[in-house]
Amino acid sequence: MPAKVHQFPCLSDNFGVLIHDPETGATAAIDAPEAAAVEKALKETGWTLTDILVTHHHADHTQGIPELKAKHKCKVTSPKAEAAKIADTDATYGEGDSVRVGSLEARVIDTPGHTAGHISLVFDKDKIGFFGDTLFSIGCGRVIEGTPAQMWDSLLKIRALPDDITFYCGHEYTQANIKFALTIEPDNPALQKRAAEVDELRAAGKPTLPQTLGTEKAANVFLRADIPSVAAAVGMTGKSAAEVFREIRERKNKF
Repeated sequence: MPAKVHQFPCLSDNFGVLIHDPETGATAAIDAPEAAAVEKALKETGWTLTDILVTHHHADHTQGIPELKAKHKCKVTSPKAEAAKIADTDATYGEGDSVRVGSLEARVIDTPGHTAGHISLVFDKDKIGFFGDTLFSIGCGRVIEGTPAQMWDSLLKIRALPDDITFYCGHEYTQANIKFALTIEPDNPALQKRAAEVDELRAAGKPTLPQTLGTEKAANVFLRADIPSVAAAVGMTGKSAAEVFREIRERKNKF
């Protein structure tokens, strides 16, 4: 039976997500930004929380863990490199590992840059990806603990995934990301199309995610740093893709 996913708002601009296995009844929260919001989502769906799968240690992704674990006795799995910073961790995972939610299985990809030990989860059979704060729609996470080169390599791992993967991320930043991206690729038709779609969604009070990776690859300038026209747009013709990415990320920091 295919996985079911329920996305919901948390805090000021976070997304919370539950993934549910109808076959066994197992349910995992991808991160735990806010215990009350997760509890509300569980009540709405009628699902029982069995797991919390953590992408990285930042408080706006982990602060709900202690309360949820105390109530549900759920298993908390955290990135190997960050487990010491994450309360109530029961198990760890990293590149090459797999994790199960009932009969559902995800492979773990190391995607450092935003934090040093950030991981992403790909449920290949169900064509679902959870990328935390590494990839946003038309954006990417700030490079806080890693380097721009690390973040670019992480984005390349995600970009190499199949186009029909539906992905979820940690924040509703799409509209602001588009305003920035249009300063670099104003004539990108995929970006223009996404901009119109997002304006319509936000005007209706709807979320801009999930999204398919194929659509994202065509419109997200942070995934396009190795395209000559993008390098030229930021005055970096002939520079490496990692250097172009650094320039784009620095511009976004100041935007």
